Amino acid sequence: MTLKAWMPATALAAVFALAACSGETGPSGGDTQSASSESGDVVRYSLDPYPSTYVPRESGVTLIQNATVFDGIGGRIEDGDVLVENGRISAVGTGLEVPDGATVIDAAGRYVTPGIIDIHSHLGDYPSPGVNAHNDGNEATSPVTAEVWAEHSVWPQDVGFEAALAGGVTTLNILPGSANLFGGRGITLRNVPSRTVQGMKFPDAPYTLKMACGENPSRVYGGRGQSPATDMGNMAGYRAAWQSAVEYRTSWNDYWESAEAGEDASPPSRNLELDTLMGVLDGEILVQMHCYRADQMAQIIDLSHEFDYQVTTFHHAVEAYKIPDLLAENGTCAAVWADWGGFKMEAYDSIRENLPMVHAGGACAMIHSDSDMGIQRLNQEVAKALADGRRAGIDISDAEAWRWLTSNPATALGIADQTGSLEVGKRADIVLWSADPFSTYARADRVWIDGALSYDRRDEDVQPVRDFMLGQPGEGDQ
Repeated sequence: MTLKAWMPATALAAVFALAACSGETGPSGGDTQSASSESGDVVRYSLDPYPSTYVPRESGVTLIQNATVFDGIGGRIEDGDVLVENGRISAVGTGLEVPDGATVIDAAGRYVTPGIIDIHSHLGDYPSPGVNAHNDGNEATSPVTAEVWAEHSVWPQDVGFEAALAGGVTTLNILPGSANLFGGRGITLRNVPSRTVQGMKFPDAPYTLKMACGENPSRVYGGRGQSPATDMGNMAGYRAAWQSAVEYRTSWNDYWESAEAGEDASPPSRNLELDTLMGVLDGEILVQMHCYRADQMAQIIDLSHEFDYQVTTFHHAVEAYKIPDLLAENGTCAAVWADWGGFKMEAYDSIRENLPMVHAGGACAMIHSDSDMGIQRLNQEVAKALADGRRAGIDISDAEAWRWLTSNPATALGIADQTGSLEVGKRADIVLWSADPFSTYARADRVWIDGALSYDRRDEDVQPVRDFMLGQPGEGDQ
């Protein structure tokens, strides 16, 4: 956990240890609580009122030998070995010594990669079966609904999680839909079976905020005869919300300063919507923004400068190839499809070389699904984009392209210190592929999450089945 810019360090130290992520800190969730400090009682709120209860399954020692290894950060090792101990990567190289009691897997002729991370998923919020009762991803009742949290709509029984796991996906960010200017908070999950969403939450992963520009919010609300109905209405709506957040943040900072100085001060009235926006202003919540056109992305970057916040990633971004330098200068990533486009006007100027061109232009680029089907074959989506780039003369290696599936989305989700690459000390999120993972014929043979074997294509006993599927034909015997 990092020190919040809006948390006075002296009061923080007096209240709780820095590592206690669920302690009283600021107005970002949970019930009102009083915390004693040297200057008296100071009202604060929990930043993490619904903490992760995820506990990795027990795992032993596993040595995968003789594979072609993509490490997720551009490296390729032929006849490579990966050693896993206590749920973590303990060594990567060639000719590694076999520890006592290790499970040894001969992966000759096969490939090993980090587990895939999908930065844009709606699994759980739009679960299967796709019926109206399951449309829980868009709180399309107001242009600004930053107070809603996607995790409160996630149904852990969504069978899409199992299908994604069979495609090598070990981590995914669940986002609200794109009807609103501010759609609400997203949540990063481990792709593990659980009775509760808290049991899937990636420990200590930052929250995300889904925002949307362009046609979606103006169509939804303009169609109702209310603002926003145009692009300029969209921009006015963002500015009004951010201005309210700036004033809200100032009121809390003034209160904390006075209270900690021993003055008789009253806390501001809490606003759950502005809690989330204040979290963005303080760098604690990462903006993931639906935006297609280059000119609109440029305007949003200008907006972020006006209110001093960071746009972490533009999603869909079909015209990102026009502005890779602008994205790179501002530290903003682009999460894109391989070849979706042309299905509405703002997606009209799409090209199949978008992903490799953004990468070649020096910006952080990655694949995303936005689909319960696409998430099952993200490796093939990258293969298409990589081939399109090569036909255009953009020479990117297979190992470098694997960044688009793992380390780049990990960076954009604030979890790159934990996962996304096969580096010593990181979580052992690993996929063993039957063949070159950029081949149409490749399948995920085995998937490990935190070193625990979580999926085995050839062993039904290691293929999780959601409770919802137990009564379905062909599933009950599992």
